[in-house]
Amino acid sequence: MEALLSQFTFLSDQALQGNKNFNPSAMEDLMKLFKIESYKAWAALELEEEKQVKGAEITMQQAEDYFDSVMETAVDKFRRFEEEMEREAKAKREAKVAYLPL
Repeated sequence: MEALLSQFTFLSDQALQGNKNFNPSAMEDLMKLFKIESYKAWAALELEEEKQVKGAEITMQQAEDYFDSVMETAVDKFRRFEEEMEREAKAKREAKVAYLPL
């Protein structure tokens, strides 16, 4: 792009100085090259953005998977704890019932 700007400056100087060797079609060709370079730069940015979005999506999915795993583990621990508490409560009830006079 810098080379195109340098060429543009050179051609502009020729045009402004009234140089007889100045060719207006050279300026038109240069403008076409600017357009092509702009599209190339835009496409490269789009590609980079797509890569970043894909990377972010992958990272997000990994985080969601990790969160799901942690939550599943926590729920399993809670259920085991709850079952243990119910067993202990049942055992205490049964022990109290066993000592009740008939």
